Amino acid sequence: MLSELACLEIGIVLWIVHVLAQVLIALGNVGIPYLVGARDVPAEPGTLLGRATRALHNYVENFAPFAAADLGLIATQHTGGYGATVWILARVIYVPVYLFGVPYLRTGIWGGSIVGLVAMLAQLAGH
Repeated sequence: MLSELACLEIGIVLWIVHVLAQVLIALGNVGIPYLVGARDVPAEPGTLLGRATRALHNYVENFAPFAAADLGLIATQHTGGYGATVWILARVIYVPVYLFGVPYLRTGIWGGSIVGLVAMLAQLAGH
């Protein structure tokens, strides 16, 4: 098992990976002038950029509750469970599965991350 602090650190690195993936895909899709401009008119994202954008949004939505539970475990010294590790592993696997467009597996992996969150909450509630 990874420590809760290590999972939090990996979670931040994973956010950076999401952002960089989206930017690198966008470079080839919409170009530098659009990316450095005001973006007053939305660009046509294309399939891969759309997936990268949705994956990033999903990550941001799911990272907030993870960070709250993880920091709660660290602050109360109720560390050592498996929930944070399950969450981070699921989210690492989620990135390529989403980008490659694997529908059922993607949802199953997301569900695995929710199992990790529930385990973290149970660990907090149990102490």
